Amino acid sequence: MKTCESESITKKSASNLALAFVLLPRQKRQGMSALYAFCREVDDVADEETSPVETRRQRLQEWRDDVHLACSGGSPVFAVNQELQPFIQQHGLRFELFDELLKGVESDLYMNRYQTMEELELYCYRVASVVGLLSIEIFGYRNPRTKDYAVYLGKALQLTNILRDVRNDAEKGRIYFPIEEMNRFSVKEADLLAGRYTPEFERLATHFGEVAQGYYQKASRTLPEEDRRSMGTAELMGAVYWQLLEKLQARKFNVFGFKKTRLSKIQKLFLISRMWFRLWRGTLTPNYGAG
Repeated sequence: MKTCESESITKKSASNLALAFVLLPRQKRQGMSALYAFCREVDDVADEETSPVETRRQRLQEWRDDVHLACSGGSPVFAVNQELQPFIQQHGLRFELFDELLKGVESDLYMNRYQTMEELELYCYRVASVVGLLSIEIFGYRNPRTKDYAVYLGKALQLTNILRDVRNDAEKGRIYFPIEEMNRFSVKEADLLAGRYTPEFERLATHFGEVAQGYYQKASRTLPEEDRRSMGTAELMGAVYWQLLEKLQARKFNVFGFKKTRLSKIQKLFLISRMWFRLWRGTLTPNYGAG
């Protein structure tokens, strides 16, 4: 089966996640391309700021209805869902998880502040951990503890994204740091929105970096040995984002005066090559979470 639309979306994205698919055999790569394309499409709907919020909400409901058809054996209309449907059926991907993901995406339409860490953690679970829970079904696993691994790693990756994208989010009027945490570290909302780097922000961001580190470490410790090989793509993602976090830490989280933090092509190729070598050797020690 060819997943033309999904593979085209995945290739155009040039994202770290799409890059990690090179470690997968073709059928699993097709499945992950279809899942990634679904995530990309619904994200793009939510991010289309030229459209009214209600229009975007209705469009996301159309995606929800359509993926429900794909999960229930119906006939989805959207090309990406048509391509995703065989993998939904093959791997038993549950509509409830797609629904959770869409709830997370929808929250960006009406929430630009979070009161508590619990609210932020739910958001991270919905937009990142849920993607991990869907992905591991495609990767294949034997030990149920791998589901916990997917949840932890998803939260680690999303918190890293949040730390990297503070400036871009603030330019859109959005702050992901919970208000209670900002108050605890005496960070002023006006400083963030104005792109001012302050000692208070550095302390807040350092704290969140430590929270992210904790999730990387939990993921590394939780992944069962028998599933390390099948999780090679996820482990590569962990390694990429761990290095992004280390770069942010080296800059003391000053994301206001620098270009967006990224890994170079050479760094990414090194990580891919190292993972290939470890898969070949069978020495699948974690590439992240040290310390």
